Amino acid sequence: MTSLLYRAGVRLGVPLVPHVLRNAVQRNAHARRLGATAHLITWGSADRDPARPVAWFHAPSVGEGLQARAVMHALRTRHPNLQFVYTHFSPSAERFAASIGAEMHSYLPYDTVADMGAVLDALQPDLLVFAKLDLWPTLATEAARRKVPTALIAGTVRPDSGRLHWPAVAFTRRGYAALDLALAVDSADATRLTQLGARPDRVHVAGDPRLDSAVRVVEDVPPDDPLLTIADPARTLVAGSTWSADEHVLLDAFAIVRATHPDVRLMIVPHEPTVDHLAALDAAAVARGLPQPVALDAPAAASDPIVVVSRMGILARLYANGGIAYVGGGFGERGIHSVIEPAAWQRPVIVGPRDRGTREIALMRARGGLVSLPPEGAAQALATQWQTWLEDPAARAAAGMAALEALSGDRGAAERTAEALGAFLPGAAGW
Repeated sequence: MTSLLYRAGVRLGVPLVPHVLRNAVQRNAHARRLGATAHLITWGSADRDPARPVAWFHAPSVGEGLQARAVMHALRTRHPNLQFVYTHFSPSAERFAASIGAEMHSYLPYDTVADMGAVLDALQPDLLVFAKLDLWPTLATEAARRKVPTALIAGTVRPDSGRLHWPAVAFTRRGYAALDLALAVDSADATRLTQLGARPDRVHVAGDPRLDSAVRVVEDVPPDDPLLTIADPARTLVAGSTWSADEHVLLDAFAIVRATHPDVRLMIVPHEPTVDHLAALDAAAVARGLPQPVALDAPAAASDPIVVVSRMGILARLYANGGIAYVGGGFGERGIHSVIEPAAWQRPVIVGPRDRGTREIALMRARGGLVSLPPEGAAQALATQWQTWLEDPAARAAAGMAALEALSGDRGAAERTAEALGAFLPGAAGW
């Protein structure tokens, strides 16, 4: 079992959650988590086919969900009789979860013994899989008590992760120790997984399946998909998963670039497109003397200089519209969001200065497919790089190719991961 202190902390902490929620989206997500136990139990009682094995995948948000989706697709190809349960934690993953193709999708309940035990008993999964690092200790240990094989895929632990230090490492260690398999994206992450508590003999390197997922989006999207032709890539920058700090830099740089390239366009896809955030973004553009942004579904979206996207779950396709990609999160403490989706479209990427040692960013930067902005003078640096790639299409294309090639070692990770997981399914010989 998890430590008494961890269990007590969860029980005491859940009632306090509503007092720290910032908006209606988060409050709705909290309510959905509270109702998730009953939701999952109902499916287990009414719709679970006892003649078919069940694989339960959990990924907190969309980025980890992309990793899980690639593996789920490969696993279903190998084991077509599988039923999938898919859970998530972030409200940004609601639309994505509905599209992932699982027989059941839901928010994850809070990590209490009573809730996790009840869900496990109802679902009776044959395999439990956590994506990236979002392992919930009580769920993992309760699964282990029930002899449910438990795995972590696409394991990634940043060098500065708080999970590596006390008290977090003490609270979660038993959960990682319960893993029957931990698949890391590279050897450095494998080492850090053992520091978290995973048993060394159960840790292996399989690569990052997110590249397979992103490339699959590019390969499978219909050529007549309207989301691919909103803007001319030769003169458009698509900025994905942005926060306010990113947007201030983007708008300042856009004002500079427009002085020499009046036909340049900017598409912004905020990470949290709340009403208040969108209103603040509009005001920030107008305050700089820029045209007021228009929504993606507005008639003028095909021609206006600034387009703002509030729809969730479409960013991976929108990167096709920009010859240059900007990925947000590099001016705050949350970390930079996924740079793999634009790389799959062979787009060069620009990010803020705080990359927190992210593996794919380091790989892409070393090959010339990614540029990191400095903490000072970021807007001017962004404008300069933006102008350079606008004026030199060949250099822009070469940088985009380098972005994808930098991640080529991860191709096939989804298949490798599915093969390893399949060994734990009924009838398999084992890892």
